[in-house]
Amino acid sequence: MITTHADIVGSLLRPPELLKAREDLTVGTITDAEFKVIEDIAVIEAIRLQEEAGLEVVTDGEMRRLSFQSQFTEAVVGLGKHDIDAFLWGNWHGDESVGDLHVERPASLGAIGKLTRKRHLSSEEFTYLRGHTTRTPKITLPSPSLWANFWSAEHSITAYPTLDSFLADVVAILREEVAELVRLGATYIQIDAPHYTAMLDPGTRSFYEAQGWTLDQWLGRGIEMENALMQGFSEVTFGFHLCRGNQGSRWLVAGGYDLIARPIFQKIRAQRLMLEYDDERSGSFAPLRHVSDDKMIVLGLVTTKSPRHETQQELTARIKEASRFVELDRLALSPQCGFSTSVVGNRISVEDERRKLRLIVETANKVWH
Repeated sequence: MITTHADIVGSLLRPPELLKAREDLTVGTITDAEFKVIEDIAVIEAIRLQEEAGLEVVTDGEMRRLSFQSQFTEAVVGLGKHDIDAFLWGNWHGDESVGDLHVERPASLGAIGKLTRKRHLSSEEFTYLRGHTTRTPKITLPSPSLWANFWSAEHSITAYPTLDSFLADVVAILREEVAELVRLGATYIQIDAPHYTAMLDPGTRSFYEAQGWTLDQWLGRGIEMENALMQGFSEVTFGFHLCRGNQGSRWLVAGGYDLIARPIFQKIRAQRLMLEYDDERSGSFAPLRHVSDDKMIVLGLVTTKSPRHETQQELTARIKEASRFVELDRLALSPQCGFSTSVVGNRISVEDERRKLRLIVETANKVWH
């Protein structure tokens, strides 16, 4: 089991060269091979940034992805037409410097045929990452029930008469992906599941319930699906990430974990719960009392949404506060989410990113060593 006390959620800021290359590839002014060279360089730079910060666990920064879950749509046919708004829709909130933003869910969104995997989702990401670091490589995968967003009673009914039948195929594809990653040597896989926390908001919850399941069903069947990905892979440490939305320094929902804590914190089979706790929107640490004894809690105390300068003293005090509910040895520290959950990165600099990762490592070394 991975026991490091300094962790990273996943994504890092995409460099301008990579963003420009993605645009050029779309309009056909560079070739796939030329884009791949630029993409590979961005991954190597992301790895080096994390290694220089002192992290024992590194990702590829999700440089190859449009959004944290987009490798699924790129590898699987049957999902119909979609663009980045398929991943970004919702009522986004920001402070006075960024403001609020409403993104409509595309009306045409919905699977139109049986899901078929044309290639593995993340095997290239993992093998390239593994080949360019001596640290523990971590790969992230989207939660299966997150894909309820891509089922539609209007568009999907012929291929998938029910949400259950659609998600069953999603689970099968993602479980095959876990098996392939394990075959390639993966020992740390993170499942990203922001939709559970999004259901703290009544408006977002009403959308998911309109898909056919009540909140209790989401917490019951959804957890069963998450656990199906992890079952039988005893050599792998699984992380489970819950946040409240993270795009362009904006957020989707506010509120503590209280409504969803007991079933998720007790029943999810992941060994590491990665929780957002970077500001007052996240509520108190009290829900941590529901965490089962076999799990570590990775406290996302360092914000990726702003350049705010957290201090060791501040973070140490917060960790001590959390230790009232979970013993210190079962706590760890990380950013609250990725720095660039999609190509729409947060409004911070690479130097901010580097400083925050170093602070996480330095604080962890002080608290736990």
